[in-house]
Amino acid sequence: MDAGLAAVLGAAVGSLATLGAAVVNGRVQAQAQQEQWRRQQRRDACADYLSALHDRDIAMDAILDALRSDQPDLSDVDEKIRRFIGLAREVHRTAEIVILEGPASLANVAQRVTHASSDLAQVMRRMADDARAGDTTRKAEDTALAAERERTLYQAIKDFRLAARDTIDSTN
Repeated sequence: MDAGLAAVLGAAVGSLATLGAAVVNGRVQAQAQQEQWRRQQRRDACADYLSALHDRDIAMDAILDALRSDQPDLSDVDEKIRRFIGLAREVHRTAEIVILEGPASLANVAQRVTHASSDLAQVMRRMADDARAGDTTRKAEDTALAAERERTLYQAIKDFRLAARDTIDSTN
């Protein structure tokens, strides 16, 4: 083989190797960027959800505090309930994004938060209805039940936070 042909073949092989390495490197970089984008989307969804939960829980605490009074101001309670309902809708909206962004294991933990929140809200509604009716027969029982369900809710939120961290840290 003459030197010119060998040089051309060597250059062609070198060019193909360089091109192949560039393609592989480009794919690896694109996958890393996609993975980072996915983590950021999940982080944002989880942060928004936790923020909405925080705001809603503060509103629920305000309602429960008002209802624990011997003579609750019913107009104040109703106003706080309206605020709570608006914040609960925001929690639902952000939960939907968490469910969409996945994974399913995180959505399952968010569902546990939803159920625990619903259980507490049920007691809160009953306490508000009883306060409107002037019925205090279940007040002590419902106050204790609300405290128990608050602990359950906060544990579910803690579990969500841990699951969210694990999901965001994982490299799918």
